[in-house]
Amino acid sequence: MRGLVFIALLWAWPAYGQSVVALSGIRAQTVITAQMVALSEAETPGAYTELAQVIGKEARVNIYPGRPIMRDALGAPAILERNQSVVMRFTRGALTIYSEGRVLDRAGVGERVRVMNLDSKAVIFGRVGADGVIEVGI
Repeated sequence: MRGLVFIALLWAWPAYGQSVVALSGIRAQTVITAQMVALSEAETPGAYTELAQVIGKEARVNIYPGRPIMRDALGAPAILERNQSVVMRFTRGALTIYSEGRVLDRAGVGERVRVMNLDSKAVIFGRVGADGVIEVGI
């Protein structure tokens, strides 16, 4: 009988989640390292739950010590800075068109970014490639 009670208690034991928290203040545009974060036993909805998910990412906003790191607070490390000149590429089938543009926001690989076409002054959206070329018209 005691064994059944023990098993019932283990089965009913609440499962606690974890959240990743900042150990010290992290300024925006800082790449997260293992020394900057730790796991907290409190589960916060919308926060990262594993250290591997945040290490190597860049803070998009200031993160305060002891606070959970929310999913929208981090992104890929920026490879393009605001006002940087870039090459835009439009590809459709066998047709490829290149043009010069200016990035209007900081962005990392795979992120969507606004770019101004320097010829037409039109503002368009594109995705940042690993080589820094902006793919437009996707």
